[in-house]
Amino acid sequence: MRAACLKALPAVGLLCLAAPAQAHPHVWIQMQSGLVFNDQGLISAVNVSWTFDDGYAQMALDGLDKNGDGVYDPAELEPLTRENLDSLKDYNYFTYVRYNNKPQAIGTPVDAGQIYSGNKLRLQFRVPLAAPVDPARGEFVLKTYDPEFFIAFDYVKDEPVSVIGNMPKTCALNVKPVPGDAEIEQTRAMLATKGADWKPAEDEEFGSLFAQPVTIQCKA
Repeated sequence: MRAACLKALPAVGLLCLAAPAQAHPHVWIQMQSGLVFNDQGLISAVNVSWTFDDGYAQMALDGLDKNGDGVYDPAELEPLTRENLDSLKDYNYFTYVRYNNKPQAIGTPVDAGQIYSGNKLRLQFRVPLAAPVDPARGEFVLKTYDPEFFIAFDYVKDEPVSVIGNMPKTCALNVKPVPGDAEIEQTRAMLATKGADWKPAEDEEFGSLFAQPVTIQCKA
């Protein structure tokens, strides 16, 4: 069994991911994604925005208001951002890209920051692709998920995914539907019959079975 942790400050401790057999989330994140196109019309990066559930936010923020003014400024939140990104490195920042059905390597996040506003804690960063890809030459698929489904990622209803930059006019963004309750229960039942070493096909992990795919497809 592989254990993965979303790491916060020592005062918060480790939110460690549960065993695959449990297959239910304990942390909930509302997310938005942005697909970044460069001047040549290639997809070069993914913008990430995660808003954490209130329970996790209150734990993560405990002890961070160093000056006691009731406001969490960027300097106070910076250690939390750094710790979270450091721990997520080994888990691909929960950001999985496939191009022509092949996994794509990603680089180190940039433009990372965290804010607490309106009683919500939000983490933002940009994940560059190791090599930009041409959507006109193959299907691009983005999935955001925790491989062991301890953390549930759900897109916000309004503007869940945006396009940034020069997307070719022949291409279209498609956010596929969220798996329904019946599909999720069927998947859970199937997972319960598998051994601890089982993995889905095509080098994906079982958390991907619950993910909502985002695709870019282009006409010839």
